[in-house]
Amino acid sequence: MLLTLIMGFSLLSSVGSISLAGLFLLFPEKTRQLLIPCLISYATGTLLGAAFLGLIPHALNHLPASSALTFVLGGIVLFFILEKVVIWRHCHDKNCNTHRTAGSLILIGDAFHNFVDGAIIAAAFVASIPLGIATSLAVISHEIPQEVGDFAILLESGYKKEQAFWFNIMSSLSTLIGAVLAYLFLTEIDIVIPYIMAISASSFIYIAIADLIPTLHHYTTIKKV
Repeated sequence: MLLTLIMGFSLLSSVGSISLAGLFLLFPEKTRQLLIPCLISYATGTLLGAAFLGLIPHALNHLPASSALTFVLGGIVLFFILEKVVIWRHCHDKNCNTHRTAGSLILIGDAFHNFVDGAIIAAAFVASIPLGIATSLAVISHEIPQEVGDFAILLESGYKKEQAFWFNIMSSLSTLIGAVLAYLFLTEIDIVIPYIMAISASSFIYIAIADLIPTLHHYTTIKKV
C-alpha cells in the first residue's frame, strides 16, 4: 500500500508535472507571462511551508535541535556545491546563464535532480502519509515552472516539440527510480529517516531562497507576486 502511494505520487510529481507544463506552453505568450510569477510564488510558499511546517518539525521530534538544524544547514551548503559541480538548477528564464549549456546536459541534470526528488518523496511517506502528500505537492509546485523553462530551452537547442516532451518524460522517470530505491532502503533502517527529513528540508529551502525568491525580484510590482 505504502509503496503504491510512493510510486503514484512520484509519477504525479514527474510525468504529471511535465504534462501540465506542456499544456501551459499552449497558452498565448502574454498569458504565460502573467501566470509564471503566480506559479513561482506558489512554489516558493509550498516549498518553505513543507520544509518549516512539516519536514523540520518531524526531524526535531526524533533528533536534538542542534543535530537536526546542523543537518539542515549542512544540506544547504551541500546543495550550493552541487549547483556548482552538477547542473542542479531551476532557472525559469530562457536567457539564464545556466541554460546556455547543451540540451542533453540539461536533461542529465534534470534526471539527477528528479532522482533526489523521488528519494525525498519516499522518505516523507515512510515518515507519515500526510507528510508524504504535502512533500509531493511541494515537489510538484516547483517542478511545473521548472519544466516550462526546460521545454523552452530544449526547443531553442533544436529539439522538436515531440522530442522535447518525450526526452523530458524519460528524464523524469528517474523520480520513480529514486523513490523505489529509497523506499527499499529506508524501510530497513528507520534511524536515518529524521536525517533525511532534515536534508530534504534544506533542499526545499535552498531552492526557494537561492532560485525562486530571486526570480520573483525580477518582477517590480507587488501584484505580480
